[in-house]
Amino acid sequence: MIKKCLFPAAGYGTRFLPATKAMPKEMLPVVNKPLIQYGVEEALEAGLNGIAIVTGRGKRALEDHFDISYELENQIRNTDKEKYLVGIRKLLDECTFSYTRQIEMKGLGHAILSGRSLIGDEPFAVVLADDLCVNPEGDGVLEQMVKLYKQFRCSIVAIQEVDPQETSKYGVIAGEMIRDDIYRVHSMVEKPKPEDAPSNLAIIGRYILTPDIFDLIEQTEPGKGGEIQITDALMKQAKDGCVLAYKFKGQRFDCGSAEGYIDATNYCFENFYKKGQL
Repeated sequence: MIKKCLFPAAGYGTRFLPATKAMPKEMLPVVNKPLIQYGVEEALEAGLNGIAIVTGRGKRALEDHFDISYELENQIRNTDKEKYLVGIRKLLDECTFSYTRQIEMKGLGHAILSGRSLIGDEPFAVVLADDLCVNPEGDGVLEQMVKLYKQFRCSIVAIQEVDPQETSKYGVIAGEMIRDDIYRVHSMVEKPKPEDAPSNLAIIGRYILTPDIFDLIEQTEPGKGGEIQITDALMKQAKDGCVLAYKFKGQRFDCGSAEGYIDATNYCFENFYKKGQL
């Protein structure tokens, strides 16, 4: 079954300049915890303890975060501040972390392909850390998708309805509804203009992919923006087999935008931090 989760984390985070000039966008804190830690916790809750991270130049803070800090931990040992490290220590104890670099920024498809040596020939999940997903009333988004994979055994993308005027920000799908929350994908378009969008069902940063996706990405020519798009590779997979789109339960915050980041911070402060859950 699925045991590995890939985090593409090599991007420049230009929407958050100048903050991301020297700090990875994945390390931006939502209250007192960096974005990528939320994603790793979601993966572990879904039973995925093999964490593979595709990094780039200037991203050493990611590796340092998921490591022991001897000086800091010695300094706060036996004080009430130790409680703040309980969450990260759990991840270090229960997960294994591996890293590789994406040498050139050639799109999400290329970033996923760069992680091939870390994943091997097995199905895996992909999390884009700047999409923060929460579902306090039930399973996390990845856990929902892993359960679906056990049933259907094919690639799955998470989707949500968006304002039709915002389709140019997303990959957008159209397909046959096979359940009120599941579609069999027939078409998939990367960042279409509103008048060209096949629907308002947008892909967000959660995927489960079967290992043949790597060969399909290798065969994919650069598309929108001159980048190798994962949507183009998934479209090939959908034509030859089956790709499902899942309308997940929960809430998603686009922390790549200032507005979404502030919304996520306010939500986590009110719903988690004040209740002692952060």
